[in-house]
Amino acid sequence: MAQLNEQFFDSKDAMTAQLAELLSSTLSDAITTDGRATMLVSGGSSPAPAYRHLSNLPLAWDKVTVAMVDERWVDAEHEKSNEAFINSTLLQNEASGAEFVTMKNAAATAQAGQDECESAYAALKAPFDITILGMGPDGHTASLFPHAQGLEQALQTSELVCAINAKQSEVTGSITERMSLTLAGIANTKHAVLLISGEAKRAVYEEAKQPGSELDIPLRAVLNHPELTLSVFWCP
Repeated sequence: MAQLNEQFFDSKDAMTAQLAELLSSTLSDAITTDGRATMLVSGGSSPAPAYRHLSNLPLAWDKVTVAMVDERWVDAEHEKSNEAFINSTLLQNEASGAEFVTMKNAAATAQAGQDECESAYAALKAPFDITILGMGPDGHTASLFPHAQGLEQALQTSELVCAINAKQSEVTGSITERMSLTLAGIANTKHAVLLISGEAKRAVYEEAKQPGSELDIPLRAVLNHPELTLSVFWCP
């Protein structure tokens, strides 16, 4: 099992404040200790307020590398692009000076672009200092969707990234082709934070802690990883 540190908050604001403080202190400590910091980030509404807050802090942003946890295989200008989301929330103001490593490249498909993406991620300072994860109502995290094409490879490989083609659903939307951190990539961090909100997702998280198939609930593979330190932040 991962080393879990569960923190349940009364409000989104309280969770945001704690997340922003954790991100700031982690990056500052890494810069002081190692001279550089690496932060892996997810899209979604939960971390957005913390990203906006962080963007205004006077950190040594020129010594911070920001990279994606996962990405839809769309151009950066696409409305569903996680890269566009991170550019508009985190990489603003003071944080505009950070180095940004993207997942999407010029390859026609995620599968064709996997080797280039792997090379870019293998060049990052490792282990990563902090990785922000979300979770969907289907139990996916990053772009590790239940029974997706590429999921078994993503859970077994020692590489950091993997092309994924999810089964289309209300959760995935129409864009099923993704690039994602693998389980090994998620575990390649000093500290991971899982953000969950709402009672329905809390129930999925509790189910993921029970024995069962990791292909049914991919988050289960993360929770079962023996070398991962994971903070779980939940709010109503």
